[in-house]
Amino acid sequence: MKNATTTFLNLTQNLRQTDIRTVANYYAAQLQLCCPQSPTSYSVAPKIHAHMIASGFRPRGHILNRLIDVYCKSSDLVYARKLFDRIPEPDIVARTTLIAAYSASGNPKLAVEIFSETPLCIRDSVCYNAMITGYSHNKDGHAAIELFRDMRRKNFQPDDFTFTSVLGALALIADHEEHCQQLHCAVVKSGTGLITSVVNAIISVYVKCASSPLVSSSSLMGAARKLFDEMPVRDELSWTTIITGYVRNNDLDAARHVLDGMNEKLVVAWNAMISGYVHNGFVPEALGMFRKMHLLGIKQDEFTYTSVLSACANAGLFLHGKQIHAYILRTEARLAHDFLLSVNNALITLYWKCGKVDEARKIFNETPVRDLVSWNAILSAYINAGQIDEARSFFSEMPERNLLTWTVMISGFTHSGFGEEGLKLFNQMKLEGFKPCDYAFAGAITSCAVLAALEHGRQLHAQLVQFGFDSSLSAGNALITMYARCGVVEAAHCVFLTMPYVDSVSWNAMIAALGQHGHGAQAIELFEDMLKEDILPDRITFLTVLSACSHAGLVKEGRRYFDSMYDVYGIRPGEDHYARLIDLLCRAGKFAEAKDVIQTMPFEPGTVIWEALLAGCRIHGNMDLGIKAAERLFEQMPQHDGTYVLLSNMYAHVGRWDDMAKVRKLMRDRRVKKEPGCSWIEVENKVHVFLVDDAMHPEVQAVYNYLEQLRLEMRKLGYVPDTKFVLHDMESEHKEYVLSTHSEKLAVVFGLLKLPLGATVRVFKNLRICGDCHNAFKFMSKVVAREIVVRDGKRFHHFRDGECSCGNYW
Repeated sequence: MKNATTTFLNLTQNLRQTDIRTVANYYAAQLQLCCPQSPTSYSVAPKIHAHMIASGFRPRGHILNRLIDVYCKSSDLVYARKLFDRIPEPDIVARTTLIAAYSASGNPKLAVEIFSETPLCIRDSVCYNAMITGYSHNKDGHAAIELFRDMRRKNFQPDDFTFTSVLGALALIADHEEHCQQLHCAVVKSGTGLITSVVNAIISVYVKCASSPLVSSSSLMGAARKLFDEMPVRDELSWTTIITGYVRNNDLDAARHVLDGMNEKLVVAWNAMISGYVHNGFVPEALGMFRKMHLLGIKQDEFTYTSVLSACANAGLFLHGKQIHAYILRTEARLAHDFLLSVNNALITLYWKCGKVDEARKIFNETPVRDLVSWNAILSAYINAGQIDEARSFFSEMPERNLLTWTVMISGFTHSGFGEEGLKLFNQMKLEGFKPCDYAFAGAITSCAVLAALEHGRQLHAQLVQFGFDSSLSAGNALITMYARCGVVEAAHCVFLTMPYVDSVSWNAMIAALGQHGHGAQAIELFEDMLKEDILPDRITFLTVLSACSHAGLVKEGRRYFDSMYDVYGIRPGEDHYARLIDLLCRAGKFAEAKDVIQTMPFEPGTVIWEALLAGCRIHGNMDLGIKAAERLFEQMPQHDGTYVLLSNMYAHVGRWDDMAKVRKLMRDRRVKKEPGCSWIEVENKVHVFLVDDAMHPEVQAVYNYLEQLRLEMRKLGYVPDTKFVLHDMESEHKEYVLSTHSEKLAVVFGLLKLPLGATVRVFKNLRICGDCHNAFKFMSKVVAREIVVRDGKRFHHFRDGECSCGNYW
């Protein structure tokens, strides 16, 4: 190219003495040197053009077309358009060149402008092909099809390039079998039905349309396979298209059968097969394909590695993934940036999903080029490891963010207990111009569930509908949990019933909701409905069912479901399932059966087992067994305040004040701090928190005054303060005063004062509700003729007309 340029500069000094035809041919020959597509060859064209201008030569016709073509290929469309606009009557070649260039650059509007201004008398099939291809490349399938119809109406003959382009456009929008068949017939009639590129395009249309819910995938895949089998010549795209088609339509056996019959070693086809196995959870098959590729000498690429690393990450196969990592380092000497980027992103995900966050961070730090996927991967690593501070730091450092970034961060805050920060981040995301997706809404709604922020949750529900995500599965599941945890189980059930599609998570959430609210029989009924729908229960399902049985005292049913876990469904009960069973038995006072269960467990009892036993002993006053359970807990969790509190309360209930004092002293000596009891209520979008004997709330005196009025009315109905729930040795009169200062009473009375008449009062408490408060709220609900809902650390209590939904079984 350098020699040609030098020769050109030397010879053109005598051009003015030569006739115009010779000059034109000479310039055309020099421009022909620019045909190899490279930056070096393109750089010569402006020099040739500059010499034309300096020498006074005015290019016309094919010379101008050559210049426009070179400028288009070198991405200098602005100058190409200037040349085009200077031509009085551009011919079809110049127009087609510019149409193709605008389409390829992602600017179909300008391409349409040139095409529309092209007179019909000079249009040809090539011009139509360029415009159809432009629509197809820019994902406007409908416009491409309509232009194809216009082409045929105006008697332009389509060729193989036309059909390849229009079939590509049809693949974008086809959702009926007739669409495929009509264009297939047109191909056959045109005589292009044996050209490989056209047949590949038809097969692609069939396999993409097969995924539409409006068609039978088997019949369309059958038509695609028939075309494939009858092809006189197949290329790499033929094999890849049919294999990918089977994979996308979840027929992995057929895809593997085609692959096994392929003689060519096409890495793209093998990658498609491995990817299909990975996405359908067939990890051993994916790894087997990877090994076979190596044995057959098929060169793996970045797509191969990312698929098998994803398989290892999803299945938790850390050692396999690490071996693949070592294999890459050993066999791939010079790695391109694109290769490094995609593989390193997959490696970061592998290491963090296998619990190796530090290794993931090391790979991230050593990655020479990072993209948004890299940042999101390491952010997910710290979020899933519960290292919120590190995640927050990475989030602030990110050079750019996308919707996934915000969603991961919102979800991370929510599931780590930072519901308020999750909601703030959701609002910040919207302020920065990001339209939330259904997963972002699910995270924000779950934050409301964590905070028990009912009104905020209702507002998000309305926004969800406004954005068109009301049919989202993830958002629907989050709404069920939110309404349930905010005390509105009826709304949760309504969401469940109106969801267009539900999965096992939906059923589990609804069963748990009914159980938490004391509707044990309905929870079991819903579980039976789930089985009738042929949805297999998982270990979470049985946890929710056992909890529902425990809260409702359904011992017989609970034992039956526990036994069915392994006998019927092959699910081995874990320690958490045994803890639910022991809780069920102890609440019913069946301590002998509970002890038998503990002795026959396939593992040593841990803290959750002894906690369930101790809680049951507290309910029924079983001191001997309770002391044994507490001693085990002191050994296993010496810093857990709940054990000391339960044991001291048991001593207080039976008047063993000296023993209670010893437990309290032991607690002080070990520097164990008791979690302070508190209750809170949301009024007018503000959360009001109350502590025992509260004197800090600005309206607490009004609360005490109204509480005294209510106590007088309640006494008339038979309410007598139960002073056994005062866990200190003091005078009876002072005990009554202590009971009246419990945080849940103050919060409920504040709600009665502030909420509109008839509105339900919803109070949330971090610890178990006091027995006297439970009794008082039954009388209070009758006095004020309102529903009072209290959520304690274990469940919900709905007080209506003097009764509680728990039936006093709690």
